[in-house]
Amino acid sequence: MRQYLTSSDISNTVSMMRTGFDGTILVVEGITDSRLYSKFTDRKDVRLVIAHSKDKVRTSVTLLHDKRGDDKVVGIIDSDLDRLKHKRPRGPVFMTDCRDAESMMIISDALDDVLAEYGDQDKLALFEEKFGDIRDRIMEGAYPVGLLMYVSERNGLGLSFKSLDFKAFIDSRNLECDIRAMINESIANTNSERTSAKYTSRLLSAEMEKNHDMKEVCRGHDLVKVLLVGLRDNFGGSNAKHLREGELGGALRLAYDDDVFVKTQLYKDTKEWCEEVGTPLWNIR
Repeated sequence: MRQYLTSSDISNTVSMMRTGFDGTILVVEGITDSRLYSKFTDRKDVRLVIAHSKDKVRTSVTLLHDKRGDDKVVGIIDSDLDRLKHKRPRGPVFMTDCRDAESMMIISDALDDVLAEYGDQDKLALFEEKFGDIRDRIMEGAYPVGLLMYVSERNGLGLSFKSLDFKAFIDSRNLECDIRAMINESIANTNSERTSAKYTSRLLSAEMEKNHDMKEVCRGHDLVKVLLVGLRDNFGGSNAKHLREGELGGALRLAYDDDVFVKTQLYKDTKEWCEEVGTPLWNIR
């Protein structure tokens, strides 16, 4: 049913809530976003609404604020590739510091807690001695995938990135991405003749020369997948051998705490907005 919900449906839901609630309503994209941000909200005075898409967050919140005069509604969206496209939302819609919430968690101190739980500390130390900081290696491994998504979208290649087998192109020894294998896997996963490996490789190589900010390109889903390859097949403890992606994402959310979140631009911008209009949002101790 959720695929049939429109922006107007979301806006009407919020307006109906106003009959018995005068606090802040935070509209987010999905269930995992709700799980994350609810950790930090003032639960007495804040309600969360899941819009089930980025566009529905943006459109419904803008409608509520601009057309219906509701100044106590706030939306949070993933930045995705918007910064590369020089697109910015306007308040009361705010976007994540990195490409999405998961990528914010991976580059934060939350990763240290997850590695303490699922990593073998001796193997981790050896890995970093050989290949450098593990965050950098995870991001370098995921960067070509995120950039290929951008190239595909901009050039109409129509590539599908759902259910990619990361073990087909991520080397568990050093988390390096085999770009040729990654392109081949993406094309095979798409089952389309709209592009070739040679043409796709040429486009991607040209884009990689621009040295985009990895935080703006790396998708959280891909970062988790790369980390999962490393934990399962290289530097993980015995409890990581059968670790699943959803479990790893949940562990990151649990480890992402107040001290980490308050350092984000997202926190600062939303806090400033809500203070200006006189409505509560975050409950950070």
